[in-house]
Amino acid sequence: MIPINSILVYNTSEIVTPKGFTPSRGNAMKNTEITKNAAILIENGIITEIGNSDYMTDKYKNFDGITLDAGKKTVLPGFVDSHTHFIWGGYRENEFSWRLSGMSYMEIMKNGGGINSTVKMTRESTSENLYELGFKRLNSMLSFGVTTVEGKSGYGLDAETELKQLRVMKKLGENHPLDVVKTFMGAHAFPEEFKGKENAFVDLICEEFIPKISEEKIAEFCDVFCEENVFNAVQSEKILKTGKKYGLIPKIHSDEIKSVGGTELAVNIGAASADHLLNIKDEDIKLLSDSETIATLLPGTAFSLKENFAPARKLIDSGCAVALASDMNPGSCFTESVPLIISLATIYMKMSIEEVITALTLNGAAALRKEKITGSLEPGKFGDLIIINEDSYKFLNYHIGVNLVEKVIKKGQLVFSKGDNYVF
Repeated sequence: MIPINSILVYNTSEIVTPKGFTPSRGNAMKNTEITKNAAILIENGIITEIGNSDYMTDKYKNFDGITLDAGKKTVLPGFVDSHTHFIWGGYRENEFSWRLSGMSYMEIMKNGGGINSTVKMTRESTSENLYELGFKRLNSMLSFGVTTVEGKSGYGLDAETELKQLRVMKKLGENHPLDVVKTFMGAHAFPEEFKGKENAFVDLICEEFIPKISEEKIAEFCDVFCEENVFNAVQSEKILKTGKKYGLIPKIHSDEIKSVGGTELAVNIGAASADHLLNIKDEDIKLLSDSETIATLLPGTAFSLKENFAPARKLIDSGCAVALASDMNPGSCFTESVPLIISLATIYMKMSIEEVITALTLNGAAALRKEKITGSLEPGKFGDLIIINEDSYKFLNYHIGVNLVEKVIKKGQLVFSKGDNYVF
């Protein structure tokens, strides 16, 4: 009997991967391991051996799984998109045009745009509709080489819709090849019905939302948008501490527009990641570098909003563990394009392509506390890998904005093949 998730990938040009079961920090992020003319063996979904292709094909000439000739192309770990908001109802295409024409966010809100418009459309969407949209978006992510994705709630801002979003993500994770990591983010904005009663909404999150989510065991993380005119540091701390009490690991949107204490809170509370960081202070960079918290940067959002990019070079040179993610969402960054993220990070954020690979794999996994099981290609980890249609990983940023992913293998199963589309 052929194991359906056992495969020998051979005749590669090179296998390129960060190494280790802990996040890569600072200048060590550039230390990717390159094995030329290599093969990789995955048995029952787990990597068991990597070695010279000629040696491996001879050793396993009687292998009873699937064999796949890589055609002298490059193999890398599957990408980990550790920050997305991929479940929402409706679209805001008109708002994007308004923003490009120079309309301010407040003007957009007066014209019916902004996050509350997505909240309204998500509340009105059925679970079936959200599932269908989510499956389509996951398929697109898969085609870009993503094998693990995080998804946040936060477009309900009421218990019913927040749970609806998380239940849809749970079902998608059960039915789609991608691993879907679920984050509760009821503290994404203040709903219109709580205008002037913001602390009452914080209490509602802590006393009703989080206990219900914990009871269903439907999320792994709790995230808060800690920002001026959204959730301040005191409110954010209360929510994240309550989440921790109920078993939810803290995450935080921090320093995107203004530094209001979010990164310091992230470090002090032991958050898995502090995300955005466009306006992070030097003293908070030092705090991050001395902590276990991952600095997750979202260049697609800065690009879409025409903002300055997060100081990736300073963060890395200071010893931080940096991850990159798409921030796919309906308002500020509707993209799942990994090639866009790679181009922005290398061209505008001064990251080397080796650092970018680490940020999109091992450190992305660490931002989800999954670095011990995925994010690099080495024995003992999931067989999550991609084959790109070039003989060198350096084409990833050299061929600007082009998707080079030819095949995706998830836990030893071929789940995407360009031209054949999805094979799962």
